[in-house]
Amino acid sequence: MTRSNKVLIIGASRGLGMALAQEWLSRGWEVVATVRSANTPLHRLEQVFGNRLCIEQMDVAEPYDTDSLARRLAHHDFDVLYVNAGIALGSADRADEVSTEDFTRLMVTNALSPIRIVERLREKVKEQGTIAIMSSSLGSVALNESGGWEVYRASKAALNMLMRSFAARHASASWGLALIDPGWVRTEMGGANATLSVEESIPGIVNQIAASSGRPGLRYYNYRGETLPW
Repeated sequence: MTRSNKVLIIGASRGLGMALAQEWLSRGWEVVATVRSANTPLHRLEQVFGNRLCIEQMDVAEPYDTDSLARRLAHHDFDVLYVNAGIALGSADRADEVSTEDFTRLMVTNALSPIRIVERLREKVKEQGTIAIMSSSLGSVALNESGGWEVYRASKAALNMLMRSFAARHASASWGLALIDPGWVRTEMGGANATLSVEESIPGIVNQIAASSGRPGLRYYNYRGETLPW
């Protein structure tokens, strides 16, 4: 019996995370995906894909939840670990106006938690597998010529820097490491004015991960595979 490829997606209850799960499922993969609550849009996919989709509950900002997930997945290994969880503050995103509480919440969710998850779950990724995190072109310091989205930009820049440190700590590892910009996508977070549909973004992300399979080292690129400046 041929073994199916398997992906673990952290943060897949809706939006881009759910679309990633659906895309990999449609390609015949087994998917383990995490959500925060027991009733999400992702649960509807169970009726379509059956036991190829396993849904686990966790809060990305709670280290105990990550440890618990690792124990539940003790006998699993994955071709891809994809950390998608992230939040934005919307209009309350100027550095001189944001509350300390909101700033902390954004940094913990968007930067600290993904790296903690990657460090804790990296041993679940097989050799030559891929560890990817959903970043953004807004995290590029070099590309910030227009301002706006100040705290969100800072959180993604911090994420990128932490992932570079992770790559340096594990320089001899055989994983492919990726920070991926999905583009500006029409989701609840991206808004109705975004320039891309989910159908334009998500297949490109999955294609790029497939194309870089077995290629070690860290890359920062968009859904078209174009390298982004740090």
